Amino acid sequence: MADKNKDFEKALEIGRPPNIKTLFPNSKALIVSGKVIDRALRAKGKAMTIAANGRNQAVVRGALMAAQKANAAIILEIAKSEGGASAYCAVNFWNLARLADDICNELGITVPVAIHADHYGIKSDKDIETAKTEIPSMFDAGITSIAVDASHLPDDQNLLANLALNPYIPEWAGYETEVGEIKGKEGLSTVSEALFLIQGLNANGIFPDWIALNNGTTHGIEASDAGIQVELTAEIHKALEPYSISGAQHGTSGNNSDRLRRIAEQTATTKANVATALQMISWGVKVNEYGNAFLDENKEFVKVSSDGMTDALWQDMVAYAKSKELKAGDYKKLNLPFENKILGQSKAIRDRMSKGVENFVYDLLVNVFNAKDTAPLGIKAILDSGSYNPGPKAQRIENPDEWTTEKIKKRAAGLSSDKGPKGNFDD
Repeated sequence: MADKNKDFEKALEIGRPPNIKTLFPNSKALIVSGKVIDRALRAKGKAMTIAANGRNQAVVRGALMAAQKANAAIILEIAKSEGGASAYCAVNFWNLARLADDICNELGITVPVAIHADHYGIKSDKDIETAKTEIPSMFDAGITSIAVDASHLPDDQNLLANLALNPYIPEWAGYETEVGEIKGKEGLSTVSEALFLIQGLNANGIFPDWIALNNGTTHGIEASDAGIQVELTAEIHKALEPYSISGAQHGTSGNNSDRLRRIAEQTATTKANVATALQMISWGVKVNEYGNAFLDENKEFVKVSSDGMTDALWQDMVAYAKSKELKAGDYKKLNLPFENKILGQSKAIRDRMSKGVENFVYDLLVNVFNAKDTAPLGIKAILDSGSYNPGPKAQRIENPDEWTTEKIKKRAAGLSSDKGPKGNFDD
């Protein structure tokens, strides 16, 4: 126990990135780079941890409690649509780290925690210019990891956007890139697209920690039973092995446990995003074992009286949703207008909201994701490197002369890709 405490104290001293030490100089929360979390899961092998989308404070609290109970390294995240400049959640890019630090210190959370800006969407040159100021502001506020998502763009523009924004991302930060929008069975990612993106980055001395794919899943409420295509994911990850990149699995909610276990066991995935399920569970909406919400014969959610928020507050939310003509998949937009009403409930109610999330996340971490006892591996990654920056997993193997802007555009013209239908696939 003494050695364990000594290791934690040393990791706390050297493992917190500069922005975190500046923001929270007296903190006992081990907020780390996303690189540390990835290294911990890779060290265990055939394991991934949850990237919990903290759409409300109950989700953040419950996820942290579950990680502590499971002794697991964890990622807390919020996407651009959820917590960016046009957010539909009160939790955002600029307060998630403060919220996490506060809860960690309050509850004595000692596992490594990364703060991830998910789906930082780039859809135009204007977005790139905005990002050059906004991304640094997010790191100023405690973000320790980011997903640059220019997958909405053609392949050459996706790569060029990642290259343009890389100088604005700290070298020590966790870094995720994406190929193929997340839109279910439409526009599935291909090996050639993934290789194009990662090889182009590699040639420019950029080594992402994760790549996200469109591998057959969806965001939000699962619309079909198609789910994650494990074989496709494994095929792409196999092709990317020379670049030592891990997988980031988006849209995990609603996929059955066996399929998620196969993702952990048969692919290089170390990060699994869960958003909608945690939101619904915190509210007290009835879900199945996979976190997919039930809809009754009227296509409405079923509230469990003994779980989540009070029935009275839920009825207020439903009435508001109907007044705004929100469909089931748009209930996520209730987070911002109702956050303070949720926080204004009694402690007993707030605690049961968090407890529901804790129970669900703990089961995922221990019984599905194989993430149990990865916290010490994260601490070891810090101690072994002697720094908050474990460094890159890969080295440059591609010739930069073959990846100039002109040659990138020429290469992309030869790719065969199907981006699928247009739509809102931000989170």
